[in-house]
Amino acid sequence: MRCLKSFGERITAREPDRQTAETHIRIALMNRFKALGAAEIIRIA
Repeated sequence: MRCLKSFGERITAREPDRQTAETHIRIALMNRFKALGAAEIIRIA
């Protein structure tokens, strides 16, 4: 939850449907940033 709040201190939408959409967008962004920063593991031996 701490990482979710780093994209903005609070959810700005007031309606529950929009809050859900805002949360999904934030999670998608976190997943994208995680994928960009993840190391690719290649077996050599």
